[in-house]
Amino acid sequence: MKRILLFSAVFFFQTAIAKGVYQTPEAFLETTFGGNIPTMSTIWLNKEKKKVISEFLQHSPTFIRVKYWQQGSKTAWILNEIGKSKPITVGIVIESSNVQQLKVLTFRESRGWEVKHDFFTRQFDNITLDENQQLSSPIDGISGATLSVRALKKMARIALYLEQQL
Repeated sequence: MKRILLFSAVFFFQTAIAKGVYQTPEAFLETTFGGNIPTMSTIWLNKEKKKVISEFLQHSPTFIRVKYWQQGSKTAWILNEIGKSKPITVGIVIESSNVQQLKVLTFRESRGWEVKHDFFTRQFDNITLDENQQLSSPIDGISGATLSVRALKKMARIALYLEQQL
């Protein structure tokens, strides 16, 4: 009985700390642009962009436009992608076609939350898209967080691709 209670307590605790808002989109943008948030812009998905993004996602996108913020050569993107069954919200900063920062803003899944940590997200620093529209460096996975890792990689590719379309 004690083992069942201990297991239940550990599972509940792990699930409770996994989900959450780690940073609001507004706070992410304020930090990114030093408190001077530029006006939001929108990029609409035409047939070609939708096709490319569908290949990245391995499913049709559920959106027809993407909002972004730009100041000089720096852009910020706030994207959502399903991990296992719920969306993960990520903020991505790109400057001169290189990822400068990727940050998990909101995590809604019960597993895979380890992707929020700097030790993982730092792997995206200075990544670009290569000529095959793949990430220019490999991203190490996290055992038990495979779907969350895939979701973050997809969102990085989308942000880098759309930034090239501006």
